[in-house]
This record gives sequence, structure tokens and C-alpha cells, in this order.
Amino acid sequence: MTNHTARRVTANISLTLDGHYSGPGGPGDLGAIVSYATTDVARAHLARIHETATTAVLGRLNAEGFLGFWPTIAADENADPRDRAYAKWLTDAEKVVFSTTLTEAPWDRARVVNAPAGEVIADLKANGEGDILVNSSASVIKALLADDLIDRLYLMICPEITGGGQRLFADGLPASKWALAYQEVGELGEMALVYDRVR
Repeated sequence: MTNHTARRVTANISLTLDGHYSGPGGPGDLGAIVSYATTDVARAHLARIHETATTAVLGRLNAEGFLGFWPTIAADENADPRDRAYAKWLTDAEKVVFSTTLTEAPWDRARVVNAPAGEVIADLKANGEGDILVNSSASVIKALLADDLIDRLYLMICPEITGGGQRLFADGLPASKWALAYQEVGELGEMALVYDRVR
């Protein structure tokens, strides 16, 4: 092991059956994914992704989008307790936001970085404790997959085919092997999967 600490790098993202994290309408085209986000399996998956994480890594689009949504859930006493627990964790956690355009962090306990993902993650791994969760930010996840720096993948597979959109697993990634650590299937056919990198 070359790591200075035992911090794992984990990543969470939802994909359609044809491997897209957004539809053909662009980054905001999440219709094939959003309808599965409030199922019991999805909410249990949400609880699972942050239980050992202390740092959230986000791309700018997700950081700004999450800021408009999750703090209100954290403050809503009527929200589902699993959603609220995640919202409180995200609000309180250390956040690292990748951006080439932001000059100020959009959240409290957040800092903006404009550097290669691998370098930032190596620095995070060398300091602190707890998992580093790359939270639904495909551009960061892709860069870390390319550098073989992800230790665990949390995937939600939604049983729809979008027929277009952006893919997470693009051609050109280095070959890698993964072991299934957890699986659960929901009533709508959605699947929560956890894979650990086999090194």
C-alpha cells in the first residue's frame, strides 16, 4: 500500500440500463433517473453512501444544484428521515468543489479547487480520516476512473433506456476488475449495487 492513510475513495452515481447518467436533452435531462430516487431501495442506498464518508467531492454543476435542494431538506422536519440524514451530512461535511470558473465556494465548509482530480484526491488521501465520496459528479468520477483511483462504486441502475445522453463508462478507460459487495433490487426494478475495486 502506498497510501499514507486508509481513506477510501468512493463514488456514487445513477445510471440507466444503457449506461447514461443523463438523457439526450443534456445534463439536466434526468427523467429516467429521478423517478427512482425516492424508492425505499434508493433511500437506503443514499444512507449507505455517506455512512463512512467525511468528505464530499463535487463538480461545480452538482455543487450548485445540490445547494438549491439539500439544505432545505436538512431543515424540513417532515422530510423522509433518510433524505434528511443525508442532507445534514452533506451540509456539515467537508466539501471540495472542482471548478474552473468559480472564485468563491458556494457552500459553507467548502473549498474550490482548479487542479487535476488525481492530485487533489492524493492530497485528501494523505490527510484526514473517513471515506472521500465523489458525489454524483461524472466528470470527476471519469477522471478518477482513468487514473484508477476509485476504491468503491455505489451504482443505482434505473430500468430505462434513454437512447442517448452522456455515459460514465466511456471507451478508453483502463481495464479493471471489481467485486460485488452489495446488491438490492427495488419494486420498480431499480438496482442498488456496490462494487469494490480488486487490486
